[in-house]
Amino acid sequence: MKFTKLASFALAAVIGASPVLADLEFPSISYRTGPFGANGAEVADGWADYMTLLNERDGGVGGVRINAVECETGFNAEKTVECYEATKGDGALVYAPLSTAATYQLIPRVTADGIPLHSMGYGRTSVANGDVFSQVFNFPANYWNAASVIVNHLLDINDGSLEGKTIALAYHNSAFGKEPIPTLEALGEMHGFDLTLLPIDSPGQEQKSQWLQIRREKPDYVVIWGWGVMNQVAIQEAANIRYPMENFIGVWWSGSDNDVIPSGMSSDGYKAVTFHAVGTDFPVFDDIQKYVTDAGLSAGTGANVGTILYNRGLYQAALLTESVRVAQEMHGVADITAAMMRDGMENLVINDEVMGAIGLAGFGPSFEVSCENHGGPGLGAIQQWDATAQSWSLITEFSGSDMSVIQPLIDADSSAYAAENNIESQCN
Repeated sequence: MKFTKLASFALAAVIGASPVLADLEFPSISYRTGPFGANGAEVADGWADYMTLLNERDGGVGGVRINAVECETGFNAEKTVECYEATKGDGALVYAPLSTAATYQLIPRVTADGIPLHSMGYGRTSVANGDVFSQVFNFPANYWNAASVIVNHLLDINDGSLEGKTIALAYHNSAFGKEPIPTLEALGEMHGFDLTLLPIDSPGQEQKSQWLQIRREKPDYVVIWGWGVMNQVAIQEAANIRYPMENFIGVWWSGSDNDVIPSGMSSDGYKAVTFHAVGTDFPVFDDIQKYVTDAGLSAGTGANVGTILYNRGLYQAALLTESVRVAQEMHGVADITAAMMRDGMENLVINDEVMGAIGLAGFGPSFEVSCENHGGPGLGAIQQWDATAQSWSLITEFSGSDMSVIQPLIDADSSAYAAENNIESQCN
């Protein structure tokens, strides 16, 4: 049953009567170095600045300050596991590894240790089934939602039909890049388009053969599932063969400022799917300026504020600290445990009222999490790059993905995992 919030005065009374409380431990699994360091730094800055804002403006969450010490991994899954093992005993409430490979390695560990993991928009898609994956969450959207939202956009701009069209998927040759393939194959059968698969080895600097194939076969659309330098190279290669940018669409990890700026005007019109808004036209950014940037407390130089990936780190920090508030109210204590944090995440309700209260009204879609659904509603929008203005804008509303295709895939994959690992129903 969905949790109903307690009266705010009751929580205040509990907090007021408490002794000095320990910090809320939020280990920051970051990578400011390595092949993906430029992107990782922006996400880490957004996460850290929001946590700093809550500490400086509000004294933390529910009267308890946040401790968000970074652990640098260089985007190395083994180092991420080392960071997890080194910090989990300090009272860690939740982990967000920002890596699909690391997420796969951490799933059995967090399950055994009873610590929640939030792989927002990445990782193993089927963890959306909370009946199997009790400790893992991927709200508000996952990779299969992203693939479907992209296809829905292509349907919209083709009068509802993709019959006879061709779509090429240029993907990072890893678990991350392979995630959308089952969904795109199923949607291809449903809508009559042909799918061409073009794997690209990490880090993605060599793509000549793939783009020669694209130039030769002339697919109607190219979808890219990349990260870091792979995206920059792909956009430049597309420009080199004069592929129309408005027909080139990326997953949300292929839609950052870092991906498009290096190509100058050639990237104009490029698109990407997203699960949150763009820009700084939200009250929270005024508070970040006042309490964080002007106070000299920025995680970085301050130059990343408002970029796509900074906003994503900020958004995740906001969703998780709102989960803390829910957990505090559910359990009537301010100094929550990891188990209580999991309860807060599983009972999270994000709506206009909640987002407005934290200065992010309209920043993302409304959604609810439940025991059965750890993934949210799977809504997404399409953003487009304006090279002249050097800015992204949303060109569609947030809309749903085709769950008639996605849910059976989630059910099948999670059921297989449950059978392999002898996991019984978690939601009885």
